[in-house]
Amino acid sequence: MQLIRYELQYTLKSLYDKKMKARKILSSAFAIIITFTTGNQHAKGNDWTQWRGLKHDGIADSNQDPPIKFSSKENVIWSTKVPGRGHGSPTIYGDRIFLATADEKVKTQTLICLNRLNGKEIWSKEVHRGGFPQKSNKKASQASSTPATDGKLVYINFLNKGIVYTTAFDYNGNKIWQQKISDYILHQGFSTSPAIYKSLVIVSADNKSGGAICGLNRSNGKVVWKVDRPKEPNYTSPVIYELNGRDELVFQGCNLVTSLDPNTGKKFWEISGSTTECVSSIVTDGKRVFTSGGYPRNHVSAISADGSGKVIWENISRVYVPSMIVKNGYLYAVMDNGNAMCWNSETGKNMWKERLNRTTSASPVMVGERIYAVDENGNFSVFAADPKKFKVIAKNKLGDQVFATPVICDSKIFARVAENVGDVRQEVLYCIGKK
Repeated sequence: MQLIRYELQYTLKSLYDKKMKARKILSSAFAIIITFTTGNQHAKGNDWTQWRGLKHDGIADSNQDPPIKFSSKENVIWSTKVPGRGHGSPTIYGDRIFLATADEKVKTQTLICLNRLNGKEIWSKEVHRGGFPQKSNKKASQASSTPATDGKLVYINFLNKGIVYTTAFDYNGNKIWQQKISDYILHQGFSTSPAIYKSLVIVSADNKSGGAICGLNRSNGKVVWKVDRPKEPNYTSPVIYELNGRDELVFQGCNLVTSLDPNTGKKFWEISGSTTECVSSIVTDGKRVFTSGGYPRNHVSAISADGSGKVIWENISRVYVPSMIVKNGYLYAVMDNGNAMCWNSETGKNMWKERLNRTTSASPVMVGERIYAVDENGNFSVFAADPKKFKVIAKNKLGDQVFATPVICDSKIFARVAENVGDVRQEVLYCIGKK
């Protein structure tokens, strides 16, 4: 009888072990499925994982239909008050939204995680306290970087105590690592955003002390490669494109246009060009890279992407802060003064130039054949991506002050705005969608 009991216990244990093993196999398979599903979500435009989107170009997936008419009362899915002040855009992955903010009274810099479905706060983590610079451009904020995420960790840049740091958090709000990028002498402010590339997160910190572009190991923050930069102020974020049959990290500013191997930091090519200070990020049509800057001179230029240094065309338009969009042979821009422009990307021919909005800092976002653009006063316009003629599709008002570039994914617009209630300035994140 005892023997039978032992044999029965052994049999049951074996069955249990096999069941648990099967569960682990199913769990692993499910994780793989989820990974592939997430990848498909990106392809479908359901996520926005870094500055200017998955491809760094400001073009949202065309298989969506966000509203063209909206306000603080019309087509609002939800709205959430955001503490403090910041100019960084929201970063969206799965059911999470990540946003950087700073409280200038108590001098804290914070990363916030919100629920994508309802905008409710999931967690808020203080990254730095104190150490704010004494002077800055009056338009600048202490949280102008847009977070980046790989679906496991979220990465954010802040300038604090004269140093630029990149910090990584997991999705539960635990700080995983923090890495110093460069000492930083403040000129106008700090605003560069991290970029995800394979196993790396790539960050930059150009400034008067001599900055750097770094490739950091995403899991532990260790510096995999580092490229020292000239002692010049500059504010553009790193972007990676496929050019010349390879991935290239292209960067403008410090009077240079630079192409690096994003895997190693090795220089592919570099030419004199651009201007000293740039804010916008480079865009490309595959044959040309398009740069723009505003100090000490205004310029928009098309430079051959083959590394020859050939400037194909150039003009003196002021597209200093907003980044541009290139699609189907045409380059679209919203200038700092709010004018919308379109050029033939090959020849530089001016297709049209028309008044759209007022002074603009946010970059435009394209969805299909529509471009969404908002000025600093919350005038939110939608116009046609049509090189033949300028056509305004809709005019909206959202907020009283806007510096952050909107994000469009899953047929929804996520817009960070500030509203004035009496003498009180309150930032709000809106989720706009068809109801």
